[in-house]
Amino acid sequence: MRPKSGGSLRWRLVVLVVMFASAGPGVVASARAESGLEPPVGVSSGLSEPLSAAAVSDGAPPAAATPGPGPGEEMQSASQVEPEEPGDYDPWEPFNERMFWFNRQLDRFIVKPVAIAWDTILPDEAQQALGRAFDNVTMPRRFVNNLLQLKVEGAGRELARLLLNSTVGIAGLFDVAKAAGIEPSDKDTGQTLGVYGVGPGPYLVLPFLPPLTVRDGIGFGVDGLLTPISYVAPFAATAGLKAGETVNTRSLKLELFEDVEESALDLYSAVRNGYLQRRGKAIRE
Repeated sequence: MRPKSGGSLRWRLVVLVVMFASAGPGVVASARAESGLEPPVGVSSGLSEPLSAAAVSDGAPPAAATPGPGPGEEMQSASQVEPEEPGDYDPWEPFNERMFWFNRQLDRFIVKPVAIAWDTILPDEAQQALGRAFDNVTMPRRFVNNLLQLKVEGAGRELARLLLNSTVGIAGLFDVAKAAGIEPSDKDTGQTLGVYGVGPGPYLVLPFLPPLTVRDGIGFGVDGLLTPISYVAPFAATAGLKAGETVNTRSLKLELFEDVEESALDLYSAVRNGYLQRRGKAIRE
């Protein structure tokens, strides 16, 4: 009976050796991986760098390798990245560009030459005095819109400025109120509409007018009704007053206009973006 038992044992050993040999290196690799001697099967030897402590503690699989920041670069968290602002709303751009070209030619061949002659004839002090007088006439616009925006203090300042500058300041030629510490508070109807939540609407360029949005165009018309001189002077006189104000303002900003024209690669976009940013800031403040 013992020989049979010994032979059976030998056959069992042979079967185990054959099974071990047929399994091949995969079983060996698995056994070595479980013991911590090698990375698991399927992980390339080129990616056999040790995992981070966080990944090991969480039991998470290793993430795909990604290149780190280059020299001089810094990683930013999601909270540090500011959302991209939407582009300017200009659906009427083809029309606006034609009107912009028309106004630019008008400025080039009429307004600018007259402004240069105006600047040659009148000293800067006289031009600034006329600018203050034109500004004094538009006080009702600022007064009413300060009230509509519930800025009672601003409305009071505008009323005090009108009284001082129209009397002591000789019809607004001299800003006596500012010298007394009463600063202006510029407000208009387009701004008031924005404060009450009215959106700007599309950007709009019209002949003979400054850049606008649809909201500011409506406000521009209402502001004209708030100018008292339009009720006492004929249309020709009102138009002449506006033309004089435009020429006087243009003469005070000859160098500024030239700098913008020379530095801007796309003058239309530069004027549009500058106007919309300035108006947005005025409404937010």
